Amino acid sequence: MTRGQKPRSCSTDPGAPRGKDRDPPAGKSAPPEPPAPQAASTFGLSHFDESGAARMVDVGAKPETERVAIASGMVVMEIATANAVRAGTIGKGDVLGVARIAGIQAAKRTSDIIPLCHPLRLTGVDVDLRVANNAVYIMATVRAFDRSGVEMEALAAVSAAALTIYDMCKAIDRGMVISEIRLDEKRGGKSGTWKRALPGNLVAGKRRAP
Repeated sequence: MTRGQKPRSCSTDPGAPRGKDRDPPAGKSAPPEPPAPQAASTFGLSHFDESGAARMVDVGAKPETERVAIASGMVVMEIATANAVRAGTIGKGDVLGVARIAGIQAAKRTSDIIPLCHPLRLTGVDVDLRVANNAVYIMATVRAFDRSGVEMEALAAVSAAALTIYDMCKAIDRGMVISEIRLDEKRGGKSGTWKRALPGNLVAGKRRAP
């Protein structure tokens, strides 16, 4: 300390605020408090942990069993478009053939696009497409022998097939509507067999064309 300088005053109060505990400068607000943890799910959903955060369920303790899922959907279009699909005269090529391959590929890659799905060892994927009146009807059946169900794989197959149909036909019909994508049936696992019970066009997981 040089002669003439005054010594700096230091607080000797042990309760005086220090560092980050001091009040912010005038005109500046204190940093926001971190958000409180989310409450645990009240719906019994296994994809959430005790704090409410998303998680991938541990299925390691489950036994491997045969799993089957059937899903369906439809693409509604102009009658002229449906006729062109049936006749194979769409400019991009064989619409039904390409859509079938797209559905199979989507079932195999479902865990890549649905974040919390487990990669499964699929043993079979069937994608059936039929043109009736002004629509293409899609049905996907997926099988596996694993610890988790294949419902998402069947739904992904139908969705990809429907999107492929739209992509291949959009040049002549942008008004097409993808609709009624649904799970119709699942078998296997702890919950056993489930079938959608609807009057009319759904019977045991199969859609009847109108």
